[in-house]
Amino acid sequence: MKLPNRGLYAITQPEGKTIAQVVFEVEAALKGGAVLVQYRDKAPLNALALASQLLPICHHYQAPLLINDDVELALAVGADGVHLGRDDGEIAHARQRLGAQAIIGTSCYNDVEKAQAMAEQGADYVAFGRFFTSGSKPLAAAAEVETLRIAKQHLNLPIVAIGGILPENGGQLVSAGADLLAVIGGIFDYEAEAAARSYQAIF
Repeated sequence: MKLPNRGLYAITQPEGKTIAQVVFEVEAALKGGAVLVQYRDKAPLNALALASQLLPICHHYQAPLLINDDVELALAVGADGVHLGRDDGEIAHARQRLGAQAIIGTSCYNDVEKAQAMAEQGADYVAFGRFFTSGSKPLAAAAEVETLRIAKQHLNLPIVAIGGILPENGGQLVSAGADLLAVIGGIFDYEAEAAARSYQAIF
């Protein structure tokens, strides 16, 4: 499954929900036009079962499924790749475990030099953020829109923006250079299909 080069990147919001609820919501987001899904779960009850159910649904809609933080879970379920944060290990290790075809993304916060280093190490995309006030990352350092402009000039791989992105503020990030908008609450705090659809005009 190839990495989409543009569109809405849905990140799961499983807290306090059953597996069935999360699966239903993710499928709704895909129906609404999400092109990429990340399974992110900071307090998983049964990560293997949930990720295993998400994978065929994502593939039905031609969307890759990435796993946040956990290379071994990605390997176990046959996910399309991983997203690595600051403390989640090296790209080289993830590539060795998951293979040449795996999608490996990495968080670069507000740091273009880090993004360049990650690209040289083999990242498939780099993510910057948070750009706006975020319920899922309330303490994360802010990123500047100008960072996207600089990154676009220096990097030749997809750029992801994350953090408090809504249909009404995402356009400025795409205009500045973001290729994919990663969204949690903007999709899953609402009716997911309609919410996902409301981002499509941005692209």
